[in-house]
Amino acid sequence: MPATDSVPAPAPLRWGILSTGGIAEKFTQDLATMPDAEVAAVGSRTRESAAAFAERHGIPRAWGSWEEMAADRELDVVYVATPQTGHAAATRLFLRAGVPVLCEKPFTLSEAEARPLVDLARERGVFLMEAMWTYCNPVIRKMTELLADGAIGEVRAVHADFGLPGPFPPGHRLLDPARGGGALLDLGVYPVSLAHLVLGEPESVSAHGRLEGGVDVNTGMLFGYASGAVAALTCSLYADTPLRAAVTGTRGRIEFPRGFFFPEEFVLHRPDREPEEFTGYRPGRTFVHQAAEVMRALRAGEKESPLVPLDGSLAVMRTLDRVRDAIGLRFPGEDAR
Repeated sequence: MPATDSVPAPAPLRWGILSTGGIAEKFTQDLATMPDAEVAAVGSRTRESAAAFAERHGIPRAWGSWEEMAADRELDVVYVATPQTGHAAATRLFLRAGVPVLCEKPFTLSEAEARPLVDLARERGVFLMEAMWTYCNPVIRKMTELLADGAIGEVRAVHADFGLPGPFPPGHRLLDPARGGGALLDLGVYPVSLAHLVLGEPESVSAHGRLEGGVDVNTGMLFGYASGAVAALTCSLYADTPLRAAVTGTRGRIEFPRGFFFPEEFVLHRPDREPEEFTGYRPGRTFVHQAAEVMRALRAGEKESPLVPLDGSLAVMRTLDRVRDAIGLRFPGEDAR
């Protein structure tokens, strides 16, 4: 047989992890399973926290401030995993340093915070992506293919919910307005993002919410579209909701079981046919798909991801702003819009 040239494996991309909380732990654990990724540094507001995190995960460099980590010239990309109140400042710092950023969701607290980051990334030619893992999930990507192929006809409705049962202890970040707490930005962003993925930005937004201690604890949303389609969405810190979603069209529907925001499967229902099950997500490796998309885009020289486009993230933030306006939710230091 003739000899064939082997293609060398790409050099691992060097990740920095900013923050040492629970989601940073999980993301780092998933990166460790990826042969083309390397966690090279971790940063925190305190050296002690960064050093402890680095020791747990075998990370070679631990930085005791965001600024120190932004000056690290041996990083290819940074994952911003701070609470959402820190997203804008942290992302801006690394973009100005020329470091590509994957920023945890919600992108920021508002479109007013998000827009300058997008403008900065585009002006500097630096990659930026919101960590909306749902959009990178292979099961969700299969759903979008089926919708584009007209598998269920014209979409007429999206239903989705995300609620946690609580109670949460005093001082928990979800109850803290100073940390952008509440159901909407932390949980409701998933139903809202699903509706955007399927139907785009809504024409009309109605909402009702219960506010306690400066955060929303139970919120319902109804979006209307020029096509006549609607999206009915809920989020809650009061109740263990089904965590399900359904996309209904004129010729069928797609149903997601519990955990729609990062599903392992869905079922396609169409008249006069047996239900069809679609699977494709590997349980236990929740963050690998978004990390893989970031690394694919960086290696291709792309400045934005087509799966999680920046204009889409801005549109979601605009819709969340409209919901907050409808329920009267303001965070400390915000001016009334």
